[in-house]
Amino acid sequence: MKIHFQRILCATDLSDYSNSAVLQAIGMAEEFGARLTICHVIDLPMVSMHGAAFVYQEDQIEEMKAGALEQIQALVADRDLDWEAVVETGPVSHTLCRLAMENQADLAIVSTYGRTGIKRLFLGSVTERLLRTIGCPLLVVTPSEKAGQIEKQFKGFGFKQILVGCDFSADSGRAVEFGFSLAQEFEAVIHLVHVIEPFAYRDAMLPDSIGTEALTEVTTGCRQRLEALVPEGAENWCKIEMACRTGKPFQSLIAYAEERRVDLIVLGVRGHSLVETMLLGSTTDRVIRGVACPVLSVCPP
Repeated sequence: MKIHFQRILCATDLSDYSNSAVLQAIGMAEEFGARLTICHVIDLPMVSMHGAAFVYQEDQIEEMKAGALEQIQALVADRDLDWEAVVETGPVSHTLCRLAMENQADLAIVSTYGRTGIKRLFLGSVTERLLRTIGCPLLVVTPSEKAGQIEKQFKGFGFKQILVGCDFSADSGRAVEFGFSLAQEFEAVIHLVHVIEPFAYRDAMLPDSIGTEALTEVTTGCRQRLEALVPEGAENWCKIEMACRTGKPFQSLIAYAEERRVDLIVLGVRGHSLVETMLLGSTTDRVIRGVACPVLSVCPP
């Protein structure tokens, strides 16, 4: 199924890091001929005594909105795009979800801060909430540590190595559809990767003792299932690579992405491990925290 993005919503807090998402959105809008909405949400503090009211005066709020619109205009400059800027006040994640619905967006793009070490354990509440609540695919961009390199990072827009994580759930099936469509659009190599997690295959082997013969049998079966996901004739318009790894899904996917210099990862937003998603954070969350390339999280239709 060919995916064609027609309405893209991009959110920015107007920091250098966050504006890398705008550059990514401009590239996507130009590639697909899509209408682009660039939005900035001002999350103002409120006080409540005899009723809720903003701390700022109305004229101050309007001044902030005007300043944000000017900054967004400067980012787009003279690019030949069908686009608009939207600046609103309110809770950020809730407002972005509403705007995505009102604009009938078929892709949303945000940025998470390019951080290292222990800070990478925290995605940020806005991105984390959007992953679980927004009603369209979400592209999360992790910019370079050095904000000054952002312009250089996005010269020559496009994806050439696309990794799709496949756990054979319905969500990952949607991710495969998007992965192949984007591989066709950008003439990219697509990598279909399944991670064999011992706990998930507890009926076939013991979690603490994986025999070579049993592992080979499971790997062969998984590769056949990966082959079944390939659309008919796809070999004619993209190069396909398949791999089965063992271990924790997020660790194995991150390692594979680094080894193959992947520049886009496509994942289902939920995957098959509901307990992990509820208690520890999903594979998608953890992959986003650990990689430098954009991650496209595909939600169910």
